[in-house]
Amino acid sequence: MPGTRTRTLTSALPLALAVVGTLATAVPAAQAAPDRAAPDRAAPDRAAPDRAGAHHSRTSQCRGQGVDASARIRYRSDVVIKAPLSTVWKLQTDVERWPSWQQPVLTAERLDTGRLGKGSRFRWTTPAPATPTTPATTLEITSTVRQLQRGACVLWSGPAVGQGLRIDEGVHLWTFTEVKGGVRVHTEETWTGAQVEADVPTATAALGAGLEAWLHDLKTTAEHRRK
Repeated sequence: MPGTRTRTLTSALPLALAVVGTLATAVPAAQAAPDRAAPDRAAPDRAAPDRAGAHHSRTSQCRGQGVDASARIRYRSDVVIKAPLSTVWKLQTDVERWPSWQQPVLTAERLDTGRLGKGSRFRWTTPAPATPTTPATTLEITSTVRQLQRGACVLWSGPAVGQGLRIDEGVHLWTFTEVKGGVRVHTEETWTGAQVEADVPTATAALGAGLEAWLHDLKTTAEHRRK
């Protein structure tokens, strides 16, 4: 949109390509401190160096591809979900049902048919409330699956565009590893674009909040379905 690439961000950017909009009131501090009440959560990693003892290294990939190594805005985190891998995988890859368990996702549609796989495309929308520098809007995100290994990993990327708000490209990686008692889910994402890069700390905080909320919703839903 005209002017969006040069607009600076002066308050907490209320979005994450993962989960946007309602996070402004839901989890504003999730990126700043780990969830100490959840013992099966690994501490989130906001910077490039990995935390000591982290399950995943900096080179997490899906079939040889990962997030944008040159991106200035990045975040990664893990959670252990006490549910079968099949349950977790189905929830995460059944894109059209995302709105049923992720409140920030308003709509989600596949742009092709068949099982989700490399080259699959989907479009989803999510609200972004107003900030001092951006109007309230609905972001439309068009994602393309770049790599997928069933039951193990998925990598997608694409832009998020709304009136007065834009991320040129978000690259989002998910990996799934069976562990004792459940599944360790690892996620990491990068953003690029002049608007979000105008305030890297704020954009990183928003991204982190979104990913933490997504992991929380995935864990809660999967473990509930197991009962």
